[in-house]
Amino acid sequence: MKAVVVGGVAGGMSFAARARRLSEDAEIVVLERDRYVSYANCGLPYYLGGEIADRSSLLLHTPDSLAATLALDVRTGHEVLAVDRAARTVRVRELDTGREYDEPYDALVLATGASPVVPPLPGVDLPQVRVLRTVGDVDALSGLVDGGAGRAVVVGAGYVGLEAAEALHHRGLEVTVVELADQVLSPLDPEMARPVHEALLTHGIRLRLGVGLAGVRPAEQGPVADGTADSHPADDAGAAVVVDLADGSCVPADIVLLAMGVRPESTLAREAGLTLGRNGAVLVDEHLRTSDPAIYAVGDAVQLVEAVTGAPAVIPLAGPANRAGRAAADHLFGRSGGRTPVQGTAIVRVFDVIAAGTGRSEKALRAAGIPHHAVHLHPGHHAGYFPGARSVHLKVLFAPDGRLLGAQATGSEGVDKRIDVLATAIRAGMTVHDLADLELAYAPPFGSAKDPVNMAGFIGENVLAGDLTLWYADELDDLPADAVLLDTRSAREFAAGHLPGAVNIPHTQVRERLAELPRGVPVRVYCLSGFRSYLATRILRQSGFDDVRNLSGGLSTLRLALPDIALEREENLVR
Repeated sequence: MKAVVVGGVAGGMSFAARARRLSEDAEIVVLERDRYVSYANCGLPYYLGGEIADRSSLLLHTPDSLAATLALDVRTGHEVLAVDRAARTVRVRELDTGREYDEPYDALVLATGASPVVPPLPGVDLPQVRVLRTVGDVDALSGLVDGGAGRAVVVGAGYVGLEAAEALHHRGLEVTVVELADQVLSPLDPEMARPVHEALLTHGIRLRLGVGLAGVRPAEQGPVADGTADSHPADDAGAAVVVDLADGSCVPADIVLLAMGVRPESTLAREAGLTLGRNGAVLVDEHLRTSDPAIYAVGDAVQLVEAVTGAPAVIPLAGPANRAGRAAADHLFGRSGGRTPVQGTAIVRVFDVIAAGTGRSEKALRAAGIPHHAVHLHPGHHAGYFPGARSVHLKVLFAPDGRLLGAQATGSEGVDKRIDVLATAIRAGMTVHDLADLELAYAPPFGSAKDPVNMAGFIGENVLAGDLTLWYADELDDLPADAVLLDTRSAREFAAGHLPGAVNIPHTQVRERLAELPRGVPVRVYCLSGFRSYLATRILRQSGFDDVRNLSGGLSTLRLALPDIALEREENLVR
């Protein structure tokens, strides 16, 4: 058996390593056009920012180390030009010499990955315009920084874009992030991405949201001051380039980093006549085989199945790519390897805020017309009586039958733990009832007897049982005309700022003051986090008030969803 792998890094090297462990007799050849075949591309932003000081730490294996440990024939600087399916050969060019030759195979594995999106706009070929995907890319960016760059524009506010923005900020650059969407981290719902937005502003990152890139031009071609609040004309002198935006404004820069996402690198597969799917990704069966049974495809170039909905998806993440490479090797060598659905579990740290998600967002569920419930909560990441507890903003989405559909979390500590538990729960097909019953590790420095994951399950169970009906921030302007808006916080909290038109009855006084609330009208209740108002809601429901709803996540969530909302104050009561 001779297996030829086109492409290294995550998917390709996972296949090759697993194949060797399954067969000492197989001949395994890896052809990689880059100079590096196995490196930590997820670590590139952290090397750029200086947190990873040693560049060699990014290089996981070399051709020599792979030959010594796994007896792999790894050829870097070798580009595969074409696939001859009938002859079962690939045409290869050795980049250093230009020599071309044919390499035969019994099984071919395409691990060609994805290419950064570079739009066909003026100036994207200027030397100051870069992407961040490979070791060569980070070397080029580091060279620009070391050469005296003072300003950077990052186009794209996804995971890589924000990691790079933080890295460039750490290197002392003035950074502007440009994003076509109206929020950062568009995979998350807006209220869950808001803490990241605020962290960027707090650390001096300028945000230009809701505007696209129009082009890049050398600075000497014209003025760079745009007259907006983000423009600083006195500082424009000396910029290398000008970034033109679609709204007519422009931003000076010495570095322009395009972080606008990636697209499947499927040219080789297309030219070989293999069937392609969504967004040009390679279509594979449940065993990672393409439309040619002798050819497998793994990694970022492959169309996957989205775990929650079963819909086709392209999700370029290292974890799924590694697992796919292993699964393809298992199938080739007679094991039961197969493609698994992908949830898109991801996490990012932006300064002191961590944001993570798994499964489907509420935006995606709404767009797909999938019925669902959403709950928000803000528990501490460990026991509140133990010093240092930090809030975790948690959102859990579930179907009317209780099946988990997605989850998101932001905070400064404890985010990864909760998202990993929830990702596992989604993979296992669990419901909110299962979350309520999970037995999770507890000691005061690490969690609570009722972990945030358990609490999300409790709230979900209450919703499904009809014990709790929620209302949400986006309903604030459309409340029933006769609704009573009830604030159940303390009088002091109410005076410091409350929703316009709200009445205040602290939750501890609701039983004694029921007569102050009119019956037969809707009551919309809130507090800071949703817990005290939940207690009040239960009292009202059991006292004959029929239409009573609790604000999901309380004012904490509402302020994230509606950051510009103006609260009323009672100055004479504020002390």
